[in-house]
Amino acid sequence: MANYDYYKIFYYVAQYRSFTKAAEILGNNQPNITRCMNNLENELNCKLFVRSNRGVTLTPEGRKLYEHVAVACEQIQAGEQELRKNSGLESGLITIGTSETALRLLLLDKLEAFHEKYPQVRLRISNHSSPQAISVLESGLVDFAVVTSPVTAQKSLRKIPLYTFREILIGGLKYAELASGLRSLGDLADLPFISLGNGTSSKALYIQYFLDNNLPFRPDIEVATTDQVLPMVAHNLGLGFYPEDLAAEALTRGEILRIPLREPLPARQVYLIQDTARPVSIAAGKLMDSLLSDSASKNGGRS
Repeated sequence: MANYDYYKIFYYVAQYRSFTKAAEILGNNQPNITRCMNNLENELNCKLFVRSNRGVTLTPEGRKLYEHVAVACEQIQAGEQELRKNSGLESGLITIGTSETALRLLLLDKLEAFHEKYPQVRLRISNHSSPQAISVLESGLVDFAVVTSPVTAQKSLRKIPLYTFREILIGGLKYAELASGLRSLGDLADLPFISLGNGTSSKALYIQYFLDNNLPFRPDIEVATTDQVLPMVAHNLGLGFYPEDLAAEALTRGEILRIPLREPLPARQVYLIQDTARPVSIAAGKLMDSLLSDSASKNGGRS
């Protein structure tokens, strides 16, 4: 079988009907182009070109071969062009599994900056609890996950801290007296609590937090998303734990109050989770590098 270079030369000679033009396009010289085509004709045992002073034309055998070679060469060119676009982030698709808290605390701002820089790259974001986001990553349905602690991950998953945050206990104006001084967790045991439901990292964290203080955690209201906690607290339906960064505006407006606790709340992390057993696209790798770089710069190396 003739090598690919012969067919590539054949494609350009046939397309431009000129050995000279094909040599220019390929950055070669005419004698070498002619030699390669003679070799191809000898290997295929047929004439492919009719040579004349006005250039070359294809023989019937040459036309038949060109029908197949043109398809192959143009597909290869299309593939090369697509890869060049991907490497230049002129196209591509990134799929991310994320928890709502991680999305709002960190990822939205990073996605805005990335999209501004690379508008041709499409983003597909799926919203999950942290354990669910890790599950879809393990299933190969997303390129990577951005979730909040606590996180349990298999050995093949790389867990990288991006951002440290703390939650605070908040209440509505009905609980203004509680906000006037330091409170013990035990003092609040009989009050209603609002929490995310089972299967979320937040619920698991606060079950353990209460157990560490010899108390059960039995929330009166369970919600599907972090966003639902704040308005329910503001409407005096109960107390809730909420990221301090996300509560800032509502605290400033006086819609909710911070209830200080004697027992320190555990610090939490936003993590980037990557499946090291699977390669990622150029675009996904670029976004992950951006997240890691921004995190290192912002946190000064702190995890």
